[in-house]
Amino acid sequence: MLYNLFDWMIKHGYRFPGIGLLQFITLRVLLSVILSLLISTFFGKKLISFLQRKQLGESVRDLGLAGEQQKMGTPTMGGIIIILAVLIPTLLFADLHKVYIRLMILCSVWLGAMGFLDDYLKIKAKRTAKAKGIAYKKSDSDGLAGRFKIFGQVMLGIIVGSTLYFSNSVTVKREIIETGSNSIIVRGEKRLNEDTVMIDGKPHRFVSVKTPITTIPFVKNHEFNYAKLLPASLADYTYIIYILIVIFIVTAVSNGANITDGLDGLATGISAIIGICLGIFAYVSGNIKLAEYLNIMYIPNLGELSIFIAAFVGSCIGFLWYNAYPAQIFMGDTGSLALGGIIAALAIIVRKELLIPIFCSVFLVENLSVVLQVSYFKYTKRKYGEGRRIFLMSPLHHHYQKKGYHESKIALRFWIVTILSVILAIVTLKVR
Repeated sequence: MLYNLFDWMIKHGYRFPGIGLLQFITLRVLLSVILSLLISTFFGKKLISFLQRKQLGESVRDLGLAGEQQKMGTPTMGGIIIILAVLIPTLLFADLHKVYIRLMILCSVWLGAMGFLDDYLKIKAKRTAKAKGIAYKKSDSDGLAGRFKIFGQVMLGIIVGSTLYFSNSVTVKREIIETGSNSIIVRGEKRLNEDTVMIDGKPHRFVSVKTPITTIPFVKNHEFNYAKLLPASLADYTYIIYILIVIFIVTAVSNGANITDGLDGLATGISAIIGICLGIFAYVSGNIKLAEYLNIMYIPNLGELSIFIAAFVGSCIGFLWYNAYPAQIFMGDTGSLALGGIIAALAIIVRKELLIPIFCSVFLVENLSVVLQVSYFKYTKRKYGEGRRIFLMSPLHHHYQKKGYHESKIALRFWIVTILSVILAIVTLKVR
């Protein structure tokens, strides 16, 4: 809002000292990080006090894990802090006319609201049991029903996929190497305007292209067009494939973050590291010189996205002030669903969704550990009459807890694995 207000004032001749500072994106990125850190640390303490007064504490199931009973009553719904610390700097410092910014605001609010409803229903179930004088035992069925969560994630995936596929504001730029190459139409591409950009004092001709293209790792040309998944005669229906893929990614990563949120600081720290990775991707893809040097696709208008990413990373780091072991507050589904959805949407926007299994490796492994555990248990129960387990407990972080590792050590080591995964993902830009 501040950016748009000052921009309007400059265009209409209203000037005063310092009014042009917000035109510099680097300053706005720094302000976004600082403000998100201040919001998450300052208001975090106030929210903790408020939730304690309202007795909005977490209920813990008896899983036989070390230290779990000490977590009983710890305030939940802390994801509100993260969402506010992301939205406020974004609304103040980003250009709200940009489609990417609007899309990320929608993702944050949509999944945050869905997670908040889930947390609220769990607390309501606990209070109802207490009012009836019944001993409350936490159950997965207390919150928002799984089918409603999936429905909400699917609807968000449809909105994100449709916007990115059909909006004329979502393009990549291709350099025209030879005269007349602009007339060559690649399957799945819609060519728009052409312009000339000066790079190192030399003119380079580019054409804006609407195309469902993404980055594919370890391949020489580094690009994959979703239109190639269909026969040429069905190329007009590529949007169906693209939207289905977006739905799958949003749902999978959102649930992956939700499952990973089981130890103090685990999901928060991992999300901050992944956010830095996506910030690097957005920067190099949105900078025409770096994109040319790395021989990767140049995506215009990604600059404003760095404001949002800076706020996202700052909010996660600020929340760690209270969420690191021993946690004073839990993010709940309000935070975990939103974190996963934000990461998924950012990866799709910067066209690095096929790298998600690399830089979101912990989310992936945590998800797989649950799927494998449940599937193997059902299979062995059907075959032998008794269910057997692959892990001592799933998700995977609980397996290591059962083996006697302290949760702070597990969280730290999972952070290290994420850092290594992020480095590998960045290296793929040059390793082909």
